[in-house]
Amino acid sequence: MRTRVDMTLEWQLRKVRESIADEEVRAAVSAVTAHMHSGRSGKRRGGKEMLRLLTVAREAAACKGEWEVVRQLHDSLAYAEGRIIRREFEERYRIFQEGARHERSRDFFASSMVAMHQWMVSAAEEFMRERPDATAGDVVEHFRSQGEDARYLQAPDDRPGRYVIPRGMAETSLWLERVLRGDRIDIEDPAGAAKKIATSPEALALLAADEKGLLLLQAAELRRRAADLKALREVVEDPTASEHDLQKALQGQPWIFGGRYVGEAAQRRLVAGDEVDIPLIRGDGSLHIVELKRAMSLEKPIVKRYRKGWVPTAVVHDAVGQAVNYLVGLDENRGRLHEELGIETRRASAIVLIGHPDLQQDVPEAEISEALRTFNTHVARVEVLTYKELLDNAERSIAGG
Repeated sequence: MRTRVDMTLEWQLRKVRESIADEEVRAAVSAVTAHMHSGRSGKRRGGKEMLRLLTVAREAAACKGEWEVVRQLHDSLAYAEGRIIRREFEERYRIFQEGARHERSRDFFASSMVAMHQWMVSAAEEFMRERPDATAGDVVEHFRSQGEDARYLQAPDDRPGRYVIPRGMAETSLWLERVLRGDRIDIEDPAGAAKKIATSPEALALLAADEKGLLLLQAAELRRRAADLKALREVVEDPTASEHDLQKALQGQPWIFGGRYVGEAAQRRLVAGDEVDIPLIRGDGSLHIVELKRAMSLEKPIVKRYRKGWVPTAVVHDAVGQAVNYLVGLDENRGRLHEELGIETRRASAIVLIGHPDLQQDVPEAEISEALRTFNTHVARVEVLTYKELLDNAERSIAGG
């Protein structure tokens, strides 16, 4: 694999080194820059050795509890491996910049704002043509309800490239959610269930036709969960399934992760430069992020033999480092996220889903689970599970419900 090593990476590592408190961690970062300058004819040297040294430095920072340094070194690795583009990397760390931010980034945001306001003006003019007697309050209410309905945006198969906002869907869904929150039925995710029912004519007809519709709905919900779990298990056990396939199968099903979660956040890009796979919301409004890695298509083992036991491999440590990176970013933007989105990130935590016991048939499943549980006890705010353990837990919850 070709690695990227340039002035941008070197300058970022200089900034990282300046913020390090522990001498061992500083020495580990210095080893990276020393390697970079060991090339012939003054050329920078990268390669697998540089990636290894960056990984060692990141692990050293984690051992010393310098989590901000962990986040920065995680970005260094991602940049060296080509997973972060240069413009984003330079903008994130303000490299080569002391004054104004990049004009191109500013202009892109400005053009997006222009397009949005042009749409609002056009929509307002159309509304006023239909309702010439409308007041300013009527216009505001029109846009408010349209924004609520936008959560139920649909992409019709017969109209490629076009999207439809079904009017009035939010009001129907809200009524169903209030019904589901009553004492007569136990639904872990009323909002999610209401959304699915509101967009399903068959489910609405079932409720309307039977006096005991709520009981029928509960049974239907359990059957739906069992069917969804079966379909998800097929994706998990598919040796060709990608992370995107797993994400698609898991989205919209917070119940699989346990009864503590009431839904998913509407936005996945909560912090500039970071996009979480699945953002879950707990009952107290706090955030829990899910980081997805491959299941049966994972090319590397998740545990290895160490002395007399089993320990997680580097692929697990990398995934945890990425989750920690997200959590640090959420901590840094806690005030803005709470004010703008109403999401509490002070108590944010993460779960990493990775691998499957069948990938290492020479290792007993109980040993793999025990190795990850032991690892979890030493990592604050991040939990690592295999996909099989997650699905087995979800199946037990259905059987008990």
